[in-house]
Amino acid sequence: MADPSSVLLTTRLAMARLPGVLDALLGDLAPADWRARPVAPEWAPIEIVCHLRDEEVEDFGARVRVALEGGSRFTPIDPERWAEERRYRDADPREALAAFRERRAASLAFLASVSADRLTAAVEHPRLGRLSGLDLLVAWVTHDRLHVTQLSGTLARLWATRWAPLRADYAGPIPYEEASRAGFA
Repeated sequence: MADPSSVLLTTRLAMARLPGVLDALLGDLAPADWRARPVAPEWAPIEIVCHLRDEEVEDFGARVRVALEGGSRFTPIDPERWAEERRYRDADPREALAAFRERRAASLAFLASVSADRLTAAVEHPRLGRLSGLDLLVAWVTHDRLHVTQLSGTLARLWATRWAPLRADYAGPIPYEEASRAGFA
């Protein structure tokens, strides 16, 4: 078993970096690129930011609290449905980033108040089995990093598409096949 104090400390450090990473990646993004999808089924940058914003409170933060409070089940979530119902693509990018930053700061303050040993408490997940607070912390940072990867791939595709017919593919494989070749033209 991983040392709870180490997991908590390194999680908090990793989580604290994400707002700066998002600012660096998105700080000068053109207004149209916020809403552009690299291919039809993938999310635009604004959708990724809104997803991170909502997951902060309604998924990871809430589920860690359930484990800490000795709860017996997690509230179901449906992020794909949220993206449509909450109209992520229509959101204001600056407001979404600001809301994410506020929620992340609140999450970090909450985690600073948690005793690491309490994070060994677990709750049964219907698909994955027992998840401890420690499992959820590791998943939280992994989730952040998966979406940074998604966002980076989206930005690479948007950049390459913007400058076509220049040969961005010299850089290497660009995520998300071009819409025209993927049948989305």
